[in-house]
Amino acid sequence: MKKVSLILVILFLTFSCGTKRVIYNNKSEEFKKEVKTKKEKPKKKKSKKAVILPKILNIEDYVKYFSGIAMDEMIQFGIPASITLAQGILESGVGKGRLAVEANNHFGIKCHDWNGKKIFHDDDEEQECFRKYDNPEYSYRDHSLFLSNRERYTFLFELKKDDYKQWARGLKKAGYATDPKYPKKLIDLVERYELYKYDNVVLKKKNRLYKVKKRDTLNSISKKFNIPIDLIKKLNSLQGDSLSLGQILIIKK
Repeated sequence: MKKVSLILVILFLTFSCGTKRVIYNNKSEEFKKEVKTKKEKPKKKKSKKAVILPKILNIEDYVKYFSGIAMDEMIQFGIPASITLAQGILESGVGKGRLAVEANNHFGIKCHDWNGKKIFHDDDEEQECFRKYDNPEYSYRDHSLFLSNRERYTFLFELKKDDYKQWARGLKKAGYATDPKYPKKLIDLVERYELYKYDNVVLKKKNRLYKVKKRDTLNSISKKFNIPIDLIKKLNSLQGDSLSLGQILIIKK
């Protein structure tokens, strides 16, 4: 009996001293961390929203949308807004060319030292490399940087900011385009669509800018500044009476 009792005591001590199993309480920090780790999934990258542009049916529509951007670039870099707009119209095919539609490239700027997105397009040679942008506004900014950061265009910035004719000829001289009629085409666009008036606004000659606010109409703006509706339409090349929120209007002083 003593032997049997001794064996039972030894067995009891052996099991009672074994490794204990940890049981987590659902409210414990260890449990929460473990569950969180198991349930966490890699976060999906948010896809960039496509830029939706208003319908651009003609040059008037193009000018209406991009004139404010061109004037802002003139303020910051000193390139005449008239020249920027004329180049944009010409190079992009009024926003309908392949480079403009598929690459938001409105100035036909080629890759050169470009590390961004690219598109290949037939130009002077087959399948040349052109810059690609996520937004046409970036194209306008890159156009300003392209001209202001390259030595061959330095002399242009010594010209008067409202001398669009000399700027047009200077661009050809600096090698921006190979078309011998390039300066004439730019000058014709500036004069036909009175793009020089945007230079005058920036230089504070005769006119001022007004940003369309909520509930603004041509009638309310006409009364506010005491100028005829027809004159507002003429100054801004407006075909109809509709206005867009945030649209930049030229108002005659």
